[in-house]
Amino acid sequence: MRNLSVHTAVSLKNIIIQDDFWSPYISLVRDVVVPYQWEALNDRIEGTEPSHAIKNFKIAAGLAKGEFYGMVFQDSDVAKWLEAVGYLLELQPDPELENVADSVIEIIAKAQHADGYLNTYFTLKEPNGRWTNLAECHELYCAGHMIEAAVAYHKATGKDRLLNVACRLADCIDEAFGPEESKIKGYDGHQEIELALVKLYHATGVNRYLQLARFFLDQRGQLPHFYDQEYERRKGETHFPSLRMAKDRSYSQAHLPVRLQQTAEGHAVRVVYMLAGMADVAAETGDEGLLQACRALWKNIVTKRMYITGAIGSMAHGEAFTLDYDLPSDTAYAETCASIGLIFFARRMLQIEPRGEYADILERALYNTVIGGMSHDGKHFFYVNPLEVWPEANRINKNFEHVKVERQQWFGCACCPPNIARLLASLGSYIYSVKENTAYAHLYIGSQIQLEVAGQKVHLVQQSELPWEGIVRFEIGLQQAARFTLALRIPDWSGTPEIRINGDKQVITPDQRQEGYVHIEREWLPGDVLHLVLPMPVHSMKGNPLIRETIGKVALQRGPMVYCLEEADNGPNLHQLVVQSNADKQVVFESNLLGGLQSITVPAYRIRKDGWADKLYQANIDMELEETTARFIPYFAWANRGSGEMRVWVAETMASTKFI
Repeated sequence: MRNLSVHTAVSLKNIIIQDDFWSPYISLVRDVVVPYQWEALNDRIEGTEPSHAIKNFKIAAGLAKGEFYGMVFQDSDVAKWLEAVGYLLELQPDPELENVADSVIEIIAKAQHADGYLNTYFTLKEPNGRWTNLAECHELYCAGHMIEAAVAYHKATGKDRLLNVACRLADCIDEAFGPEESKIKGYDGHQEIELALVKLYHATGVNRYLQLARFFLDQRGQLPHFYDQEYERRKGETHFPSLRMAKDRSYSQAHLPVRLQQTAEGHAVRVVYMLAGMADVAAETGDEGLLQACRALWKNIVTKRMYITGAIGSMAHGEAFTLDYDLPSDTAYAETCASIGLIFFARRMLQIEPRGEYADILERALYNTVIGGMSHDGKHFFYVNPLEVWPEANRINKNFEHVKVERQQWFGCACCPPNIARLLASLGSYIYSVKENTAYAHLYIGSQIQLEVAGQKVHLVQQSELPWEGIVRFEIGLQQAARFTLALRIPDWSGTPEIRINGDKQVITPDQRQEGYVHIEREWLPGDVLHLVLPMPVHSMKGNPLIRETIGKVALQRGPMVYCLEEADNGPNLHQLVVQSNADKQVVFESNLLGGLQSITVPAYRIRKDGWADKLYQANIDMELEETTARFIPYFAWANRGSGEMRVWVAETMASTKFI
């Protein structure tokens, strides 16, 4: 098989983000989020459950005394933190941060076994249990995150200490797993190792790592079933896989071979991490079966199993997908990590085939769920991202026990905070890609970047007013005239764009529109300026009639932002509000609101409580409506003003209904 003709990813060293919206986030990650998470990993945040993650490594390295504490995957929090540090150092040098990271890397290296094995849980808790509880214990998951961290850190600093640790670990895994008779023909309960091994292959050129990634994907779901065999082997031991892990194969996407899976089943994060690995291996090997499975599962997720905010995983039990169109707002799980995983998957599909739908979903998840998962201060986080909250019910009704009405300082299972940090630290690599003589602009984020297109060095300066206005300006920097194509994504939330080059309006022909992009091929001159204007109407979004939760309701969206009602603006009992269909919507940028936000006000009605007294139900009574105004803010900004109600989907009057 041959590899697919994929897009060239952009190095963070070649891009500088200069954007009114996103630059503060990058600074927040560097100045607050990463230092705060370092304190958390060292158990120095008062009032939170200790992480013990750094302490676990110190104990395993013989540098401290004590016992393992935390989740079986506690090592991964340190690895994701290191990966975020790697991206920050690639963006700009920081000797102090680099010294801290180097000190951690030395501890990790000392904790590694002579044969390359690295996992503090098994080192300290079950020294004879390595590779015996793959269904539950996340050894390969932790290894994958450490490998990703090593690749990022090596790329940023050129230092190979952690990369050598990662290679020895990968070699240890390769010695244990594979199709050979003497090796384990199994796979991890939580996917991650697959995409990490492909990154290690890119960093080292060692083909064994790519083949091992493919082995893990090929083995998943095969018969005889590995988890059944593992369960039988461990019966009678103190620790053995639960029946759920062994029997609920869809939870770990092991119910079918990956090429036969057509619907997203089980734990949502595991699904999208697996799909990211599948896309990577398909790109490298030209495996059309893997690519077709990626396309099928992508379609199932985004057309039948995804929230309007780009969140996935509708059920708290198992943090899982359920069935098509089952998207409850108030009991949603919608884990932050799941949306980040969806972004990873979307980006890889975008590099294989430049379709605007991949970037549309990437953008939707990024601007809504991902940044909604972190507070403005960078020190509080959501694990779960519901689309409706009633605080009183959340305190009492156990069905809402997983939903928090305010962001938390830290978690016992703290996978989401470092995941946000590593994604935002690497955001620059998501804006552009290059394939042959075409530069693709996927996201509109103010930045400067150096690209090589059609053998020419091109310096692109982008100025963007998104997400508040759809005005984008590109300045083309060249040493001399050069012919190449600039492909501009036209988002699904926009109407017909206006494009001007050096002030001259361009006529966009049907041939220029390809899969959600407008392709502009010309001989570009040094200093050429392109203006792109994307209409940004307020959309009254409707849910598919098969979504029971959204019937008769509307959600507002402008640009990439989904909006919501909050009690802070509209008072309690938000369910009593009914927005007027087709009414004029006022869009106002409020510079004093949470650091500067756009709000939308809509004429609405409030259902009155008069005439009900102590009656719970009545016959033949008219609902009384009083006129009011509903005020919406971007969903990502909710819960930054204390505890209160919130909802995305709001009842609307029936004026826009079409009768047939």
